[in-house]
Amino acid sequence: MKQATFDIVGGGIAGVSCAEGMSFLAPDESVIVISASPMIKKVTNIRNLTKMLSEFSVEEQSSSQVSEEFPSVSVLHDSVVGLDHEKSLVILASGETVGYERLCICSGAYPKLIGNNPHIVGIRDTDSVQEFQSRLAKSKKVVIVGNGGIATELVHETSGVEIVWVIKDKHISATFIDPGAAEFFQSRLKKKVTEEEDEEPAVVKRMKYTVGDGKTSQGAALGPDWHAKVNLKGLLERSNVSIEYSCEVKNVLDGDDAWPVYVELTNDKLVGCDVIVSATGVVPNVDIFKDCGAAVSEDGGLKVNWKMQTSLENVYAAGDACSVNWDLAPQWFQMRLWTQARHMGTYAAKSMVCDIRGEELLQDFCFELFTHATKLFGMKVVLLGLFNGQTLNDSYEILLRVTKGVEYVKLVLKDGRMQGAVLIGDTDLEEMCENLILNQLDLTSFGEDLLNPPPLFAQNNR
Repeated sequence: MKQATFDIVGGGIAGVSCAEGMSFLAPDESVIVISASPMIKKVTNIRNLTKMLSEFSVEEQSSSQVSEEFPSVSVLHDSVVGLDHEKSLVILASGETVGYERLCICSGAYPKLIGNNPHIVGIRDTDSVQEFQSRLAKSKKVVIVGNGGIATELVHETSGVEIVWVIKDKHISATFIDPGAAEFFQSRLKKKVTEEEDEEPAVVKRMKYTVGDGKTSQGAALGPDWHAKVNLKGLLERSNVSIEYSCEVKNVLDGDDAWPVYVELTNDKLVGCDVIVSATGVVPNVDIFKDCGAAVSEDGGLKVNWKMQTSLENVYAAGDACSVNWDLAPQWFQMRLWTQARHMGTYAAKSMVCDIRGEELLQDFCFELFTHATKLFGMKVVLLGLFNGQTLNDSYEILLRVTKGVEYVKLVLKDGRMQGAVLIGDTDLEEMCENLILNQLDLTSFGEDLLNPPPLFAQNNR
């Protein structure tokens, strides 16, 4: 039997961030990371955009690389098949057991699949991306089902194939953006540059309106820029994208001589294709731990309190495997994103170290404000706070500034105070918006001047 002070289940972003945190906070304590994959995912090239917002890369590394950088951390390549929390033992597929004083479950999530047909691919990790790449090279037509970040980037990055994008919403990328931003991205979706876009850009829209009806959308393990080193190309010389809005997959049918598989949609259309990509979200990978009596939320994640503790003694959870179960800050909510996986893993390490030492723990400031930086259709996208008016009961004000093909700025205000922002392109407004959301200053007197480009806004506040 192996024994360590801290055991971590999972070699993804949350698990490795947790191990790094423990190595820094308690370098004399032993840490064992149990990973089903021989490669682990490590956050690198961190670039801080603001106090709370950062961009980073994710690299796959071998277990030996991790141990060289963090001597107190060892990595076991094995699968977890059980947990005896009363004896503080993790049971592995090899028959070996690993003891712990504190355990952190960072087992991630697996993709929801729309069926069991062999022509369906679920995109979640490097292996699944490579499988899709292999199939795509022999394909002429692909159906992509889903409307989150993975689906959006697949549509943008895939070439040489006819794409049918099936989404249940009325606009693209609804997990992150509103209909206005979806319209902003239309030219990039079509992958062509119009004469209008070749002209010198100008601010074409400055709008202010109040939301009093309608619904907002809340929200996806690959890291940012996961597609950068992958050639996603089909057999055709040119690409074409068609979108089936407000519909879902009704059935997946066996193919014939024309197409290997068919997709029957709820709008009564029948689409033949070579490959179906299921990118409709994820399910927390925690079945083993549920069987041990751990409390589970409605979305399937392990319930954790503000210290990242589960209902099992000395057992913590972080990343996609967990569901937060505490009173949230007004401008923060959980989404299963790589940024939150990193935050949670690092914070769980701090919590476990404080617990074992009997030290006071203060909740990390990262849970005060939702922040996420990503790319959609090749453009920088920053999401801050209640960026789509989440939890505001459809009663808020929106300020918009749109420069066609260059930037999209959306500010969400309620009672004159900024609650969230969507910043697409190089707006340089991240720090200003972050501070205004956190400080909750009354911005009524500024009105639409908040939409001024940064130099003008700076001059107005000297």
